[in-house]
Amino acid sequence: MSTDKNRATAAAILPLVGGPDNITSIAHCMTRLRIGLRDRALVREEALKAVPAVLGVVDDDTYQIVLGPGTVARVTPEFEALVEEGRSAAPRTGTQARQQPVTAEELAAQGAALKDARKAKNSTPFKLFLRRIANIFVPLIPALIGCGIIAGLNGMLTNLGWLPALVPALAAMASGFMSLIAVFVGYNTAKEFGGTPVLGGAVAAIIVFPGVAKIDAFGQQLSPGQGGVLGALAAALLAVQVEKWCRKWVPEALDVLVTPTLTVLVSGLVTLFGLMFLAGEVSSAIGTFAHWLLATGGAFAGLVLGGLFLPLVMLGLHQALIPIHTTLIEQSGYTVLLPILAMAGAGQVGAAAAVYLRLPRNGSLRTTIKSALPAGLLGVGEPLIYGVSLPLGRPFVTACAGGAAGGAFVGLFSQLGVGVGSTAIGPSGWALFPLLDGKAGMGATIAVYAGGLAVGYLAGFLATYFFGFTKQMLADLNTGPDPASPASATDPEKEPAMA
Repeated sequence: MSTDKNRATAAAILPLVGGPDNITSIAHCMTRLRIGLRDRALVREEALKAVPAVLGVVDDDTYQIVLGPGTVARVTPEFEALVEEGRSAAPRTGTQARQQPVTAEELAAQGAALKDARKAKNSTPFKLFLRRIANIFVPLIPALIGCGIIAGLNGMLTNLGWLPALVPALAAMASGFMSLIAVFVGYNTAKEFGGTPVLGGAVAAIIVFPGVAKIDAFGQQLSPGQGGVLGALAAALLAVQVEKWCRKWVPEALDVLVTPTLTVLVSGLVTLFGLMFLAGEVSSAIGTFAHWLLATGGAFAGLVLGGLFLPLVMLGLHQALIPIHTTLIEQSGYTVLLPILAMAGAGQVGAAAAVYLRLPRNGSLRTTIKSALPAGLLGVGEPLIYGVSLPLGRPFVTACAGGAAGGAFVGLFSQLGVGVGSTAIGPSGWALFPLLDGKAGMGATIAVYAGGLAVGYLAGFLATYFFGFTKQMLADLNTGPDPASPASATDPEKEPAMA
């Protein structure tokens, strides 16, 4: 039954994005189905948003349909299968993939889609680079989550003294992936930047090989894993450039032998006698600075980080934090930044609740909030951001204020020695509880994080309720019958006058 439901969702989405012939690529991350489109004017966005399983849409470098964690991983294979079936059953003709707009609304939608497409083409090189970096790390998130939860379970069993025979097995499961994460980063980096993935993985594998302990670089003995994911990223980027140079200059008859050999040899030597040391210094500096920042100015740092995270998401700059999170997890077992950044979602939830109460007559907006709020509580913020706070303007700012308050709360306790960390990246909100970790004990860690959520909810609610609307906004948005008055629903003349 579950498979039928997922296939039905995929079948509902496909015609609303232009059909099989309009799809150029299909992928997914933690919460979104990401598709490349030939013609964005063919997307029927309002109808797409009305599909029950669709929580929202984001028009970026790819067209992204928010389905939520778990659901997206099940719908994507069904969507891919339907696209393949559609292409094989109905080969594309010159006019088949394009439907001409026949109404004024469709013409307006096409114009808006073309405008958005031009805007997407104007993305800056820096933002495009950050997206490519995110594409390297996002596929690793499911493994980080699974291993992080197992690590938390193993820590609990160790502290309680339960099932001692099982503890070493769980430790192996939790640590195995992290010990080789550099290889996966190298593989994905080469794949993303146009090289041979296995060569990127082979060069990155040098970093975690135990034998590097016999090598001296810059007057110091190397250690396995030195440089971590940043070293793997740099090594694989270098390998891609070496490989592309070889493909250009090495004769075809020798390519199969010379290109992979030179790629691994040159990149490997540079990695061993340069990149590992340099990346190790950068990684250590990141870890030291993050812990120092929260230990000495945690409240202010939390205020800034929690308050600015939603704007960073809007600008796409939050993707620059992914390698930093991964580096912190690799170094200490958890990232101290994610629980603070998660407070931005708490402010968003509080703001949405205030909008719901302030606009009792706006039935469509209240319906959106009711459907998106459960996802928001679990850390999926896109439906509330793009469907509620961002279009309204002021509630987006007050949601940031709620995130700042929650971040300051968590940061203050980090300053007091009760730091909160996450053993994986991806989830936030209530979904982050199974991944929490910290030096002060699990009870204190959970209490501080829960307190931060409560502060974020309350601050976001109060800021939005009292400062999120002007009188004119309330007059314009608070339209329709009063749901609290049955008479007004049946007799328009009895509807109370608005202020």
